[in-house]
Amino acid sequence: MAKARILIVEDEGIVALDIQNRLINSGYSVCGITSSGEEAVQKTKTERPDLVLMDIKLAGKLDGLEAARQICADAGSRVPVLYISAYSDKKIPGPLRQIFKPFSDEELEEAVEAILNNTQDNLR
Repeated sequence: MAKARILIVEDEGIVALDIQNRLINSGYSVCGITSSGEEAVQKTKTERPDLVLMDIKLAGKLDGLEAARQICADAGSRVPVLYISAYSDKKIPGPLRQIFKPFSDEELEEAVEAILNNTQDNLR
């Protein structure tokens, strides 16, 4: 079975590298790291990840919620988004999944697997 390819969208470089290491140690492939919502939208089109791990608060014109909305609205995109946030009071729209910083390796892996399994079930 091929490793799931994950795009990390996180504007804190050290945090992004930590998440990348955690994902690789859990057996996933990281197809890119970006720090802006605008770049996340573009990279999703070019890299075609299996999942986007998206921080809600980002530098630039697009926050994580708007970037995810654009990614999900793309007619050719069926890429699920897992939000990560340090703010537990931020409500996410719709049935999307969210985990809060700081999170354990187990929490990250559980959330990623839940979304990937749900996506596969919906494609059948």
